[in-house]
Amino acid sequence: MSGTQSLAGPALDGRVVLIVGAAGGLGSAAAVACAQAGATVVLLGRKVAPLNRVYDAVKAVGPEPLLYPLDLVGASPDDFDELAQRLDAELGRLDGVLHCAAEFKGLTPLLHTDPADFARAIHVDLTARWWLTQACLPLLAKSDAGAVVFAIDDPSRGGSPAFWGGYGLAQAAQATLVPMLQAELGEHGPRVSGLRPGPMRTGLRGKAFQANTDLQAKPASDYAAACVELLSAAGAAQRGRIVELA
Repeated sequence: MSGTQSLAGPALDGRVVLIVGAAGGLGSAAAVACAQAGATVVLLGRKVAPLNRVYDAVKAVGPEPLLYPLDLVGASPDDFDELAQRLDAELGRLDGVLHCAAEFKGLTPLLHTDPADFARAIHVDLTARWWLTQACLPLLAKSDAGAVVFAIDDPSRGGSPAFWGGYGLAQAAQATLVPMLQAELGEHGPRVSGLRPGPMRTGLRGKAFQANTDLQAKPASDYAAACVELLSAAGAAQRGRIVELA
């Protein structure tokens, strides 16, 4: 699998894909790529204005998307159940979920991390991702190729794992969640996989690295094709696995 490969045909034609964190770097790039691959994309994010910009970019290249503003910080399991019910009622299906939403305040020693910041990172980067997935699994199970893809970071790659706090711990937990959930769903249930991109030039990474010294970082769009592949039928080979890209 290559993060820079070109899309060959409508790999997601007729599919409905929910992009969580659609206004972010990887989320917005993946939303456009999924639309180019034929998917109807549901754009979930916290702020309406950035979502509207992604909406315009997606609509220009594929089926008209849907907006779903939701702040994961305050969202409860009931909110995610309502999301799944609305998707079922309005679209009648859900074929894929791509988790790109993330919370990271910056590099801080655990000893000095604000408890609220720690809890917020664990919630957005792990708990909310699972609650949303749990709510959507029954709908995904109705699809002939339902897939959940977790974008997972590896803060220790190329350096020390120190100072990444709740964000770093949540990434490690997701790496455990992927094979655990797939083992429980079995080979005939929805597919679960993780995508571990290389360093990306995003706002989140900018909180930890200075742009002029972070020469390894690539545009998030370089990894959008890999998101499409994992969400499509071609991603079946990666069931229960975490795909790591350079």
